[in-house]
Amino acid sequence: MTGDGTRAVRAGLPEPAAHEPSLPGPVFAAHFHLPGDAVGPYTYGRDGNPTWTLLEEGIGALESPHAPAHTVTFASGMAAISAVLFSQLRSGDAVVLPSDGYQLLPAVRTRLESYGIEVRTAPTAHDAQLDVMDGARLLWLETPSNPGLDVCDIRRLADAAHERGALVAVDNTLATPLGQRPLDLGADFSVASGTKALTGHGDVLLGYVTTRDAALADSVRLWRKTVGAIPGPMESWLAHRSLATLALRVRQQSAGALALAEALCERAEVAGVRHPGLPSDPSHGLAVAQMRPGRFGSVVSFTLPDRAHAERFLAALTLVDDATSFGSVRSTAERRARWGGDAVPEGFIRFSVGVEDPDDLIADVHRALDTALRGA
Repeated sequence: MTGDGTRAVRAGLPEPAAHEPSLPGPVFAAHFHLPGDAVGPYTYGRDGNPTWTLLEEGIGALESPHAPAHTVTFASGMAAISAVLFSQLRSGDAVVLPSDGYQLLPAVRTRLESYGIEVRTAPTAHDAQLDVMDGARLLWLETPSNPGLDVCDIRRLADAAHERGALVAVDNTLATPLGQRPLDLGADFSVASGTKALTGHGDVLLGYVTTRDAALADSVRLWRKTVGAIPGPMESWLAHRSLATLALRVRQQSAGALALAEALCERAEVAGVRHPGLPSDPSHGLAVAQMRPGRFGSVVSFTLPDRAHAERFLAALTLVDDATSFGSVRSTAERRARWGGDAVPEGFIRFSVGVEDPDDLIADVHRALDTALRGA
């Protein structure tokens, strides 16, 4: 059996052929030669593309290395999320969403309700979604949650949902398939924004859905074809190229995030430090049980005294970009409340650790915190 690093390097590569590249370049085609009946793997650019196929095989090998799986890629993470929700739900159905999930979920809720779909919400922590699950068609989990970093028990919730006849989808963006495998824990769908750690260089918008059920995959694929939310071939090729370093990046980022979290806990002006790898974190025990050892993600969250203090801190950083998103090789941080939609204090910081040397990053953070204090 191969390890994750070996699997990531080889994922989705075609069989070696003499005088051919190990990873073929992107196929730019709107249409393909199609004599006779309209059948075959590639007919029209909205239906399929060889570059997508290789990437989808690669992601499937990471999300479900021990069982066959089907992956469908999309133009963005939100396109992937929408595909699962809108391909599986009908008027009169009920869906359970996390109340503390990604900040665009309230807009999704409004759209679902406009189609006659009942939306129930509950927090991620303490498996609170159990209490509102009865009669639902779909349970949506986000663990660790973004940006609060709470964790729920995927196995427990999936078993309970299936007993009630509901499907289960897990947003696996923050954990990555090398940090957590929702399908192994009973989920029907593993969904993620490949924009984040999967591609990891801050230069690609991408999303994907992976499932072991061929019929569910077909329904999601048909949704993609119908709404046209397809990834570009260049983006798909860049994403596949990036898979090879995923294990290295996840390992370095997770170690750096834990080191930063430990350092932040020593600062008196810093409150509410969260990272699933911290032994003191409320989610640590559950994270250890269902996530891979040492791969608790690149994101650390914490709160500074107020908005002005947080802005001074961000402005003083030299190795960290003030930017949204997470999972890049370059560290980023932002005052999350600037977007609205998240129930967080004005001084709440979401910090994504890159692959910089942890000692350098921590020194930069300490210096910026000292500067922010002097300006108070």
